[in-house]
Amino acid sequence: MKALLYTKPFHLEYVDYPEPEMGDDDVLIQVKACSVCGSDVHGYTGTTGRRIPPLIMGHEASGIIAATGSRVSNWEKGDYVTFDSTISCGTCYYCRQGRINLCNNRRVLGVSCAEYRRNGAFADFVVVPQHILYRLPEGLAFEKAALVEPLSVAVHAINRAPVNTGDTIVVIGAGMIGLLVIQALRSYGHSKIIAVDNDQERIGLALKLGAAKGLNSESEDVTGEVIKMTSGLGADVVFEAVGITSTVVTGINCLKKGGAISLIGNLAPNVEIPLQAVVTRELSLYGSCISAGEYPACLEMIASGAVNVDILISAVAPLSEGAEWFKKLHDREPGLMKVVLIPGS
Repeated sequence: MKALLYTKPFHLEYVDYPEPEMGDDDVLIQVKACSVCGSDVHGYTGTTGRRIPPLIMGHEASGIIAATGSRVSNWEKGDYVTFDSTISCGTCYYCRQGRINLCNNRRVLGVSCAEYRRNGAFADFVVVPQHILYRLPEGLAFEKAALVEPLSVAVHAINRAPVNTGDTIVVIGAGMIGLLVIQALRSYGHSKIIAVDNDQERIGLALKLGAAKGLNSESEDVTGEVIKMTSGLGADVVFEAVGITSTVVTGINCLKKGGAISLIGNLAPNVEIPLQAVVTRELSLYGSCISAGEYPACLEMIASGAVNVDILISAVAPLSEGAEWFKKLHDREPGLMKVVLIPGS
């Protein structure tokens, strides 16, 4: 098969690669679309320790079942599917609670670190266990289905936070996840949404997708404006989708007493927080890690049009051109949001 192989930092090669071996509980999927995650772009720099070459990356994908293992049931060759980015064991303490994202033995597709190596979906074929499969709604395009993983991350973060009707909500970071958070919030009936970013083009997109107000952190006093817009109280809930000290601190400072912040971004492994403000104002901090069973709801949101993923797809390109698109994404080429790569083309 053909695959996009990460061979060293900043270097991807389109190569012939052995087809993955399939176990009794596995399915072989012919990949029809796989989108590039920001973590893939970050990982290909060689700085994260989570993408150790040689490796086939890619975990936001969809395709057609090409073969099934001997113990696979309820799935057949020809089924249109997507799959979770995380392979959970199904038996540990957290899996038994339904918190599969916290599985003690989890493995992430397209990730290689000190503990394990698991090739992903930037290839003609990928193997996954049957228990992480989800059937595609009828008529849903593969390119759209590939974006269910980032949407599930956004929806999981919303589910983690105590959001109530009429709340003022601040979303910091109008990248892929932030924009999906905004859309999901609007689909749930929330309208008092303030988007914050340092890129005016992304702020414009956030407004188009449902934010009521946009604030540019480069030119505006975000905290002051949020306080002003809430009659001196502050926001009820903040979703932080960047993950560096400055944006986390901004989020905390925007909150009213007793407010909550859902931390989604983790660009930096460590950040400093204003601990005294968190303690004396009784703020709640919610960490949010990937997703835990939100795929079916998210697939329906995409299929019904409740969430518009088309507007977020900047390019659909052959997998053979993957190295060029990774470079463009890393260089933050203007106008690029989500790139979907198509194997076999």
